[in-house]
Amino acid sequence: MTTCWSRRGFLTASTGTAFALGLPARSSFAAADEFATLRAKWRALTLGEGFSPTAEPFRSRLAQLGTTASRFQSSMAPAPGSLWPDLVYADPEPDTDQESAGYSANMNTSYNRLSTLAQAYSQQGTGLTGDTNLRDTVRTGLDHLHAEVYNDTQTFYGNWYNWQIGAPQALLDVCVLMFDELSAAQIAGYLAAVDHFVPDSAVGSYSGNSTGANRVDLCRVLALRGVVGSNAAKIALARDALSPVFPYVTSGDGLYTDGSFIQHTTVPYTGTYGMVLLRGLGMLFALLASSSWEITDPNRQIVFDAVENAWAPFLYNGLVMDCVSGRAISRGLSTSGTIQQDDHLRGHPVLAAIMLLGQGASTTENARWRGLVKGWLQRDYYSPPMDDRSITLPALARLKTVLDDTSVTPIAEPTAHRLFTSMARATHRRAGWAASLSMADRRITYYETGGGENLHGWHTGSGMLYWWGDTFANGQYSDAFWPTVDPYRLPGITASRKVLADAAGGDWGAPVPDVDWVGGATDGQRAAIGQHLKGLLSTLTAKKSWFCLDDAIVCLGAGIRCTDGTAVESTVENRNLGPTGNAPFIVDGTAKPATYPWSESLTGAEWAHIGGHGGYVFPGGAAVEALRDARDGSWNSINTGGSTAVLNRKYLTMYVDHGTDPANATYAYVLLPGASSAQTAARAADTTWLTVLANTDDQQGIGVPPLGFTGVNFWSGGTVGALVASDPCCVMISERSDGTAVICVSDPTRMRTSLTLTWNRAVSAVISQPPTLTSATTGSALQLTFGDLSTTAGVTQRITVTLV
Repeated sequence: MTTCWSRRGFLTASTGTAFALGLPARSSFAAADEFATLRAKWRALTLGEGFSPTAEPFRSRLAQLGTTASRFQSSMAPAPGSLWPDLVYADPEPDTDQESAGYSANMNTSYNRLSTLAQAYSQQGTGLTGDTNLRDTVRTGLDHLHAEVYNDTQTFYGNWYNWQIGAPQALLDVCVLMFDELSAAQIAGYLAAVDHFVPDSAVGSYSGNSTGANRVDLCRVLALRGVVGSNAAKIALARDALSPVFPYVTSGDGLYTDGSFIQHTTVPYTGTYGMVLLRGLGMLFALLASSSWEITDPNRQIVFDAVENAWAPFLYNGLVMDCVSGRAISRGLSTSGTIQQDDHLRGHPVLAAIMLLGQGASTTENARWRGLVKGWLQRDYYSPPMDDRSITLPALARLKTVLDDTSVTPIAEPTAHRLFTSMARATHRRAGWAASLSMADRRITYYETGGGENLHGWHTGSGMLYWWGDTFANGQYSDAFWPTVDPYRLPGITASRKVLADAAGGDWGAPVPDVDWVGGATDGQRAAIGQHLKGLLSTLTAKKSWFCLDDAIVCLGAGIRCTDGTAVESTVENRNLGPTGNAPFIVDGTAKPATYPWSESLTGAEWAHIGGHGGYVFPGGAAVEALRDARDGSWNSINTGGSTAVLNRKYLTMYVDHGTDPANATYAYVLLPGASSAQTAARAADTTWLTVLANTDDQQGIGVPPLGFTGVNFWSGGTVGALVASDPCCVMISERSDGTAVICVSDPTRMRTSLTLTWNRAVSAVISQPPTLTSATTGSALQLTFGDLSTTAGVTQRITVTLV
């Protein structure tokens, strides 16, 4: 063991204390011993196990923990209204506004600091292990907070989260770690406070703040309250209250059958709240395993299935994609300069959570997940997880274990397309690169702001197209991207230059566009995707399409209209080139200046290439604005809790300027991630590779003969090439070399009660079909008639046919 006491010694000591508490408990020795066993298990989950405190990276991390604890210990100064001078929690005007939320957050952070002190006391190698002065400091701090703010007579103010989740979780962790150092009266008082703020009714209804990841967090509080207080009923309540989290949902918070995960009703949140849910479930599964309260609900298999159905598609080389991290993308360097986040640092805890969850999964699942995690860890060259100073010691230990396990073979990134229609997201993975797409519809918000966070995320749901290379550009969105990028020129979006206020549109995912046609169709490798775009607080409307192929993404825009009285732009690319920004830029074979600032209006441009990144082709030539720009920004400008330090990053931007108040503007370009300049030039010169079949306000479609690919987004029924649709729909066809074709059809509007699709191509037979297909006529043309598609949630309907 790596803690300061052996498990046997801890069990013996804590069992005796449990009897002395006089708190609700079972009468038998076995039952009391079971509570002690649970405390020991939680202690191990909190501190970590299976690592040597004298081996790196743990030796340094434990020393860091000791240094941090010493700083907190020396600066703690109990006074009316605060425990630390920089964390005043006494609110002169208690309310639930932003100012009050700051005071309640300070109370929460005070408990977090006490938890840090308790960990330093309990861990080996901190220099403070078992230190009696530190023990007394923790006890003093707990009593001060209990007397002043977190007790059973206090009325909550500020943010509910601090009172029901944040503070009680930290408090109960401290109670477990310091169990033998606290009196029965102290523990009873602390538990009374927890009962006051987190009564059983907190999980009485699966609604409001008690859903998804929040419900898991609340169950953790209830379970630990039961463990610390030897209260079987509380643990049973926590176990049973988890059950509503498991089943698939069709609206609101939770997991969807297509792999979507929503929190706050309208926000795709696989990356942050999703991690909280995974980690929380993993810890509770592990805590209660083989106990009287083991979690046996068969629906928990849905969570296990979600590891690859929901989480893996958004993990790439150790990072979790920002399109599913909500307002957390604005959490960079904190005001104090001590907390930092980015997509990699948010990804590492997800990997550790998967490892923890694997302990409760099947042997087969656990083995595969270990292979996936090892692959992600080994490929994270940009931010090696073993150097991650923000991840917890238990999580670090889990990751180190799988890295060191020679029996585990790392699993490579797949080549696949995933379309998440229930949260307006898509991921596209090919050999050498991966991309993700972020959209918005009447169910999914443009962006989430709240609590002073993500103040400029307005256009992240307006068709933002992210992409990374396998061995390059993995820091594209990690390296101070969000505070320095032009928020009106995010890559892939179409947006009005109308100036928006901080947090425009409302908090917590409130702003949603009044549109239905958002989604697409996929065969699992390629896809056709579309977005009917309406701008946030803008008159802008547009039709945007993406066709995701083997080595490229074809991007079309049409029907771009606006009467804001401002310019409208479609951003082809806005590449973060870091502090130096010296990547070469070539247009139609001519190298452009590498100086900053630089700009040029490119007329009739056929292709462009950014060295070390990729290529861009403009079918038929295009007028494109290009610029190199050195941009200043601070995390505080997009998050009130962020550092005010000014950062500078250099960008290379390409955009199509549609002018002021365009009436029916269009664009077309092809993204070639990782392509060389020679490959980009060759693709531009091959005019037979791509045919734009339509790019209008009514339909958008392409044909790629070398791939046997046809993709059409029918915004309205009509004819495009060989396809005729009776109503709005999305169609994608892949003709195969074996004489078959796969036809993928969807109803992104979720409104079609019937649909007829005709493909003017000779077909001899239908090999497979979905239940929604009511009739199929073959011959010189194929006619497909679908019944009610309104209940399919926009999911692809797949038909396989034999070609003549």
